[in-house]
Amino acid sequence: MIEIHGLKKRFGAVSVLDGIDHRQAAGEVVALIGPSGCGKSTFLRCLNWLETPDSGSIRLGEVRIDAGTPSASDPSLRQRLRRHTGMIFQQFHLFPHKTALENVMEAPVQVDRRPPPEARDLAMGLLSKVGLADRAHHRPSQLSGGQQQRVAIARALAMKPKVLLCDEPTSALDPELRSEVLAVLRTLASEGMTLLLVTHELAFARDIAHRIVFVEGGRVVESGPAPEVLDHPRHPRLREFLGNSPSAQTFGADRSAKRPS
Repeated sequence: MIEIHGLKKRFGAVSVLDGIDHRQAAGEVVALIGPSGCGKSTFLRCLNWLETPDSGSIRLGEVRIDAGTPSASDPSLRQRLRRHTGMIFQQFHLFPHKTALENVMEAPVQVDRRPPPEARDLAMGLLSKVGLADRAHHRPSQLSGGQQQRVAIARALAMKPKVLLCDEPTSALDPELRSEVLAVLRTLASEGMTLLLVTHELAFARDIAHRIVFVEGGRVVESGPAPEVLDHPRHPRLREFLGNSPSAQTFGADRSAKRPS
C-alpha cells in the first residue's frame, strides 16, 4: 500500500527529512511520534505532495513518484497520488461561508463531477458516520472545534481515499472535545481504514495503532508493534522522549488499553 524509500527534504540549510524509509500495509494503523520539529508533519505533507521532497521515492497503491526526476513535475501524476490520500490537518480549513453539508459535498461535485443529488446523499451518509447528521446545515461558526474537525474528517472521506493522513488532529482542541474526534478515528481504524497518524497522545497511539514509528532528527529511530515500542523502548532517545512526554502520565494510566485487532 505505502512504500517510501530514502525520502529527503531540506528547507534552506536545515535538513528536515534525512532519508526516511517506511512501509505500510493496507488496513494498517501507524502512529508517528517524536519531538516537535523532528519532521513528522513534513513527512505527511510530502506523501501527498503538499511539500515537494528533494529526493526519494513515494508509492501509494499503484502510483509511484521518484522525487527529483522529470516525472515528479507531472501534474497529473501528483494528482493521482493525492487522490489516494485524505488529509486531516491540525486546523480544520472548512469553507466558512458553506454549511457542513456543502463542505463535504464540495470535492465530489467540483473534482469528481458527481451530480449534486448524488453528492448530497454521499455527504449526508458521511456526516451521519461522524455523528453530525443533525448539524448538516450549520456553518463552521455554529459548530464546536470538535464538530468542525469531524466535518473535516467526513470531507476527507468523501473522496474515498485509500490512506488517511492525520496531522495531530486533536492538537487544536480543548481536552473535553478531543474524545469525540478520537472516537471517530478509532471507528475508522476498526473498519480497516489505512491510517498514518501524527500524534502526541501516547495512550491513544497505543490504543489505536498496530505499529509505532519514532522519528528524531528527520530519521526513523525506532519502529515496531505499539506495546513493544511504548512499553519496552530500546533506543535511549525514545526512552527519554517517553519519560518527558506531557502525555506520559495519561499513557501510564492507560497501559491496559487494547488496540484494534
